Amino acid sequence: MPDDNNSGGNNNQPDGDSNDKFEDQVELILAEFGDEIEIDPPNWRTAGVNAIYRSRSVLVRDHDAPRAVDLFGGGNARRSSLGVTRLNLPDAVPADAPDGDGFTEIQRLVAHADRRFGRGHVTPEHLFYVCSVSPCPATEPEEVLEGALPDPFLTEVGNADGHGVKVVVLDVGWTPAPSAPWLNGVSGDPEVAFDPVTKLIRPYAGHGTFIAGVVRAIAPQAEVVVKSYFNKAGAVFEADLADRLAEVMDENPDIISLSAGSTTRFDVPPMALDTFTRPRQGSADGPVLVAAAGNDGTDQRFWPAAYPEAVSVGALAANGTSRASFSNYGSWVDVYAPGENLVNAFLTGRYKCTERPNAGRFRDFAGMARWSGTSFATPLVAGLIAARMSLTGERPKQAANALLAFSHRRVLPAVGPVLLPDDAQASTDG
Repeated sequence: MPDDNNSGGNNNQPDGDSNDKFEDQVELILAEFGDEIEIDPPNWRTAGVNAIYRSRSVLVRDHDAPRAVDLFGGGNARRSSLGVTRLNLPDAVPADAPDGDGFTEIQRLVAHADRRFGRGHVTPEHLFYVCSVSPCPATEPEEVLEGALPDPFLTEVGNADGHGVKVVVLDVGWTPAPSAPWLNGVSGDPEVAFDPVTKLIRPYAGHGTFIAGVVRAIAPQAEVVVKSYFNKAGAVFEADLADRLAEVMDENPDIISLSAGSTTRFDVPPMALDTFTRPRQGSADGPVLVAAAGNDGTDQRFWPAAYPEAVSVGALAANGTSRASFSNYGSWVDVYAPGENLVNAFLTGRYKCTERPNAGRFRDFAGMARWSGTSFATPLVAGLIAARMSLTGERPKQAANALLAFSHRRVLPAVGPVLLPDDAQASTDG
């Protein structure tokens, strides 16, 4: 068993010039959440981030809550709708909890529970964040020439147009884009797109609009609904996300597109999402969860994409023949799709860059942007599933499995299975 102050191994340490960008991205999250969070390890600026936790809280399954309260000497319990309790802990740390310079307070408390109950019965509550703004090397939105068209964009789709298929995007919210006719009919929760004081486009804003555009570029008749679940620094705590995933089921989606996630302590599946993902995604019917593999450039599992029940999507480089340098990878990634230098709908206004080497520079947008990340490879695959469903009449998981089987006929060396924008029709040809 690893030492108690070891989070189970992590490769999320940036190298060279990417270190400055990495710090800038984490600082944005810190600026919004402050003392609500702990970063593991405390010396993350030099060691890299293992995970980000909610301060003074742990998660336990409901049946374990009474003994956890006894162990920690009290606590305020809040149950979710999924059989998981968030236990807000008392100020005093048990005297026999492990200590050490490399511990956060939550690590000390959870390690204490590990020794008493075994690993996985008590876990930190992780912070999940949208992938293009996670501690990783993916880009901020970039300007494009006026009049630029979406890329990729399918002009001939026939019956593979996504009609009759509902895609729910879980993201930062939605801003209508009247200059982007391919988004006509998209709906969703409004986002807070502009800073009320500076009037600048906020960091993280436009992410959901761009993703909806990618879905519609592949499946132009799909019904797309964008939910505002990551509306604070592009992040949300694990138990809150699990509750909201359960709420999404009331929307009766065929496909859930999720371009967010996190690494976890010891690579253990996140408890709150575990109770949502396994029973629902493991069944033959119901919606399919398409999730981004993350942008840390490592093979460490990124959740919930790493669940076998999800379709995990990595990013191809712009050359189409290699993996994007920022994309996570490994046997747990199901498929790779174009995710570098995509062009699609964005906001109209001025944006101030927050990441070095461009920090402080202004970019002016007129409804379109270029963006990179597994965030955007993910809705491309979601669009392909929707397109195939409308063409074949298959159920969501049937269509997803058929596309994944097709992707194994196009395996790129040192990358893996690949799907391309026009594969919804190609995958039905023999």
